[in-house]
Amino acid sequence: MTDDSTKPGWLERISHLLLREPEDREQLVELLHSSYERNLLDADALAMIEGVLQVSEMQVRDIMIPRSQMDVIDITDPPEKFIPFVIETAHSRFPVIGENKDDILGILLAKDLLRYYAGEDFDVRDMLRPAVFIPEAKRLNVLLKEFRGNRNHIAIVVDEYGGVAGMVTIEDVLEQIVGDIEDEYDYDETEDNIFRDANGGYRIKALTEIADFNAALGTNFSDEEFSTIGGLVVSKFGRLPKRAEQVEFSGLRFTVLRADSRRVHSLLVEQLEAPSDIEVGGI
Repeated sequence: MTDDSTKPGWLERISHLLLREPEDREQLVELLHSSYERNLLDADALAMIEGVLQVSEMQVRDIMIPRSQMDVIDITDPPEKFIPFVIETAHSRFPVIGENKDDILGILLAKDLLRYYAGEDFDVRDMLRPAVFIPEAKRLNVLLKEFRGNRNHIAIVVDEYGGVAGMVTIEDVLEQIVGDIEDEYDYDETEDNIFRDANGGYRIKALTEIADFNAALGTNFSDEEFSTIGGLVVSKFGRLPKRAEQVEFSGLRFTVLRADSRRVHSLLVEQLEAPSDIEVGGI
């Protein structure tokens, strides 16, 4: 009988394989794929290693939430006005602005709003945490190290002129390595593939079968070429879309809600007033 405890683990086996000393990154990736084909690595481990390699080459501008898509709180709004917005968007941190989005005063943590409900004296300015500003060109691996070092989870991205270009969170960086991350505030994609939101649109898991999509929305898309709604939408883009990009066809507007470098995860589907030809764009 073979003692399993004496068998080398996958990391040790990879180490032996890498003794071939690849001369460049392409050869390294080739060796990793060869390891996967020889069952030395499983698919998840291969994807994560590739994600780590990719992060070292990417910049903040590649994954940031653009300025136009930032959910912010106006410092002049009273809590009773912005708290419904906090609940609806369900983020854990919000940039707080003054005159406009270039005037970032600080970061408000949603959990600090508990003091408002506790009946304590509440002033948003007193609750603000310092905002961290970073350039668009910062490498993601450097940013991740900084996030870990200062225990900060969000940063404001500025362009070369000092204007706010967007924002990025530690979750955005980690998703490049491990794929899409869901937290307790995401709608339950495991149970509800199709979720009707308060505005009349539908939040759809990209892996939803086209037959189920047709049944829920009354459409008649064929599933001969694509079995999922995500596959159909990606085909309309003609490429892998990024978060917030839109495409319109068959009287519907599809907005990418969640996506990483590998695939689309969820979509917002809205009914158009009148059917349109295929149009692709961003918001």
